[in-house]
Amino acid sequence: MTATTPHPLDPLTPGEITTARTVLAAAGLVGDTTRFAYTGLEEPVKEMLLSYAPGDPIDRRVRVMLLDTAGGPSHDVVVSITRELVDSDRVLDAATDGQLPVLDSEFGVVEEVLATDERWVAALKNRGLDVTRVRVAPLSAGVYAAEYPGETGRRLLRGLAFVQEHDKDHAWAHPVDGLVAYVDVLNRSVDRVFDFGPVAIPGGSANYDDAAVAGAPRTTQRPIVISQPDGPSFTLEGNLLSWENWSLRVGFDAREGLVLHQVTFHDRDKVNGRRGRNRSIVHRASIAEMVVPYADPSPVRSWQNYFDTGEYLVGQYANPLEPGCDCVGAITYLDAVLADEHGAPRTITNAVCVHEEDHGILWKHSDLWTNSAETRRDRRLVLSFFTTVGNYDYGFFWYLYLDGTIEFEAKATGMLFTSAHPGGEQPYASEVAPSLGAPYHQHLFCARLDMALDGPANRVEEVEVARVPMGPDNPRGNAFTYRRTPLTSESQAQRTADAGAGRVWHISNPASRNALGQPVGYTLYPEGKPVLLADPGSSIAARAAFATRHLWVTAYDPAERYPAGDFVNQHPGGAGLPAFTAGDRDIDGNSIVVWHTFGLTHFPRPEDWPIMPVDHTGFKLKPVGFFDRNPTLDVPASDGHGG
Repeated sequence: MTATTPHPLDPLTPGEITTARTVLAAAGLVGDTTRFAYTGLEEPVKEMLLSYAPGDPIDRRVRVMLLDTAGGPSHDVVVSITRELVDSDRVLDAATDGQLPVLDSEFGVVEEVLATDERWVAALKNRGLDVTRVRVAPLSAGVYAAEYPGETGRRLLRGLAFVQEHDKDHAWAHPVDGLVAYVDVLNRSVDRVFDFGPVAIPGGSANYDDAAVAGAPRTTQRPIVISQPDGPSFTLEGNLLSWENWSLRVGFDAREGLVLHQVTFHDRDKVNGRRGRNRSIVHRASIAEMVVPYADPSPVRSWQNYFDTGEYLVGQYANPLEPGCDCVGAITYLDAVLADEHGAPRTITNAVCVHEEDHGILWKHSDLWTNSAETRRDRRLVLSFFTTVGNYDYGFFWYLYLDGTIEFEAKATGMLFTSAHPGGEQPYASEVAPSLGAPYHQHLFCARLDMALDGPANRVEEVEVARVPMGPDNPRGNAFTYRRTPLTSESQAQRTADAGAGRVWHISNPASRNALGQPVGYTLYPEGKPVLLADPGSSIAARAAFATRHLWVTAYDPAERYPAGDFVNQHPGGAGLPAFTAGDRDIDGNSIVVWHTFGLTHFPRPEDWPIMPVDHTGFKLKPVGFFDRNPTLDVPASDGHGG
């Protein structure tokens, strides 16, 4: 995604990543045992970007998190690649700051170290298993210092075992239950092995790609051809994407994945003198965190909870997308340039898919009095990527609609994390195949929406329906209305959804008015599914406090990027949104960031095995008074052939 003209939000180039490493090495921060746990563009602050004009000087900066595999301290560094200088270098204390994200190279360490541990090998032998046939899932450790104070400050992963019958066998079908190991990945030592006794290993197959399991492919499907003979309706200049009235810059980050910058809409409306105006909606949008807490309280699994964004970095595991498979139609693919663990540039080919697709009816009316009939078809622009973290695969899809709506959808698929199951009803796991269980769990995402409706001075109100009692003003009892509650402080703006009350959150700009004199606005429509279900006193509740509310609103601060904090891995808790909101800042009419938690509570079904059909979750941002009237009146009628 290299732009043809310089811009502060241009993605990092291979040359810039190489320069960053060179500067760090010259500063003595890179040695043989140094690993680059994260490398990403240090974006300029909002004020600078709002005042930027083409040709202005740019100071390109990179944030790098450095891990010493020899056990030295970790560093959080900001490098100017324009000036070739280290701007800041913070030395981290693992006991209080947490650990840097899990390295890809550490995935194999857990299995390698356990393969030579006498306790582990003996436990497998007691189950009739050869260590060479056992795969170990390298799982983030969480924080349980009260039980294991010796873990504080050490870099740990925990391992659960699965039997792989042959090289092509999906081992998730064969969990080795009753056994768990804790591994110090820096010292390459086994800290603890807990063996609660052999449990029968499920013997079914998860090889959904094997005809013996899946059966012969059906022959009933006829082709569906999606084509745009004149090409797509969007243009892409570097990372600047324009489609219909929309304009935005496309970014990609190793941690957050797909990032949308400077999302604007060109308002063509002639009403109230507004024609020809590019109007800001969102300054920056990303899915800034994701946590997967499991519900099984057994000693083997009670610690299971993963922050796929903060601990594993979903962006770095983006799939190279396959034309005609992951995306269909007239597709434009964007590569992502990231840094590997040694600080060298690497490219993920076809990391981001951009395309437009038909979306049914936009609007329609057949009028009795005029005898007219008009129909317009809708279409949407899709920006997406897929990532694989362990057993799960996630699609991140941003949709832009002709009427100004913005939607995000997460698609969860892949393979269930499994356990042995004794059969019958169990309180914390489903039986998905004979003797095979899948623990209950949640997938909770957090969107970071740096709002800028006609400028950065925005406010948020909670809007919900209100019944009106029968009385003189409502004699037949049919009336209902709504009530609005301004959320003026960070403490007040920590809210949960309530579908029964139709609760939504209206974001507006008091200084910008529509033709009716109302503040222009967008409304966040939540799905309102359950937030974090773990006990408020649990370790995961302290570490994933963002997931205890559907909504948080904070005053803009460029340093406040991640809802669970910068260093999530083995952080004891309290970082991120609880810390951001501790000062209870004023958010009424100021530059604000809206944080929205949404997700799935998954009670696995037999139909989710051996591979899970896509499950969906997300939210919508819809214009409510942002435009003076329907902004799609100029959409032409279809020619009958999709045009």
